[in-house]
Amino acid sequence: MKNVLSKLTKLDLREVWKHEALDFTNWLAENENLEALSDAVGVDIKLIQTEASVGKFNVDILAEEDLTGKKIIIENQLESTDHDHLGKIITYASGHDAEIIIWIVKDTRDEHQKAIEWLNDHTDQDISFFLIRIELWKIDDSKPAPKFEIVVSPNEWAKAIKSNPAKKELTNTKLQQLDFWDKLKKYIQRENPKLRLRTPSPQHWYDISIGSSDCHIALTINTRENLMGCEIYIDKNKELFNHFKIYKESIEADIGEAAEWVDAAKASRIKISTEVKDLFNDSELDNNFSWILSKVVLFQKVFGPHIKSFKNS
Repeated sequence: MKNVLSKLTKLDLREVWKHEALDFTNWLAENENLEALSDAVGVDIKLIQTEASVGKFNVDILAEEDLTGKKIIIENQLESTDHDHLGKIITYASGHDAEIIIWIVKDTRDEHQKAIEWLNDHTDQDISFFLIRIELWKIDDSKPAPKFEIVVSPNEWAKAIKSNPAKKELTNTKLQQLDFWDKLKKYIQRENPKLRLRTPSPQHWYDISIGSSDCHIALTINTRENLMGCEIYIDKNKELFNHFKIYKESIEADIGEAAEWVDAAKASRIKISTEVKDLFNDSELDNNFSWILSKVVLFQKVFGPHIKSFKNS
């Protein structure tokens, strides 16, 4: 029996969004659509406001990264890139001191793509430029479906090396740490693409959002003792730590082992760790990354409801 396949049809953006500001920007500002964009760029985008003013001009969307509070500007253009909008994104970024700049367009011109690549190559690690093509597709008579296609994104490794705060060559350990987190990010993107991951840095920790500004998941590696750790990091919120502690027995039962509860003056932590054969040996990386990913997913599942109950209490 012959299989009958449907045909994908690309739609003109203006068929759905007649007006760039009134239609597309308001559509993108809705939570589920910002989440789709977040998944595409790997950044937790939290809306601050639409049409945020910069002098006499307005940026389409002003947002922030949920984990770090970094300012994000999003400029929409339902046409091909042009010099006017290239200048606007730089103006808006400086006006709001933004560190993440996202330019969404119908299509790209080579000169503007190269300009965004140049900006990524000549700015430090704190600044990230994304050039994204938005498309609409449907199958037969289905509803239109949006697709975000990343045309340009930051070169994370190069930026991390370039922005070394000590302004000197990174030590071998720092290079190994950076390589470890970079490979971990690629592993997680392949195995669990729904997780949003930050740009790696040459340090012994790596943070992942848990959907709350009150705490986050912190991954750690100890190169001297070949230890990996996964913890809930609670910054200056003793009430939340005490809330977790009420459910200590059930939390430890759910994660399957006893945790280290660090009740510190500034940042409290709930941590588990494991010793591995070799942190940086290529033959061991998949095993190491598998343990890390399983604990990240587990911590999100176990601690998520407790965070929600704390917020509702």
